[in-house]
This record gives sequence, structure tokens and C-alpha cells, in this order.
Amino acid sequence: MAGVVRTFRCPICKKLVTEDNKYRPFCSKRCADIDLGNWFNEAYTVPVVELDEQELEELEKSLDEQLDKS
Repeated sequence: MAGVVRTFRCPICKKLVTEDNKYRPFCSKRCADIDLGNWFNEAYTVPVVELDEQELEELEKSLDEQLDKS
């Protein structure tokens, strides 16, 4: 399918972005900088799952078993 241009939406401002844009997935340096600022200001978070001691021991045991196999 020659001649097909894929487009994406900028995650910050939602403008259309072509595949060959140097700031992809962002539309511009401005949007890339806004995203970087969001990371620095901790606007983005990764959820954490708390494990109790028993779950942690089971996980360590499972990991040790897998390491012994290799």
C-alpha cells in the first residue's frame, strides 16, 4: 500500500501527527516539553500493588525456583 500516510493524534493537544514528524508522537516541541514537564511535576503516576509478607515470600520462592531451573 504505497502512498498511504499514517496519522496519529498528539497526546497533549490532539492535533493530527504524521508518521514522519520528528517529535512523534507529539505534534511539536512545545507538546513534547509539556509532556516532559508533566513527568517532572509527577502528574503521571504508575499504580502500585502492595503485597503482604506471605505474598512476598511466595513471590521470592517462585523467583528462586525459576532461577534454579536456568
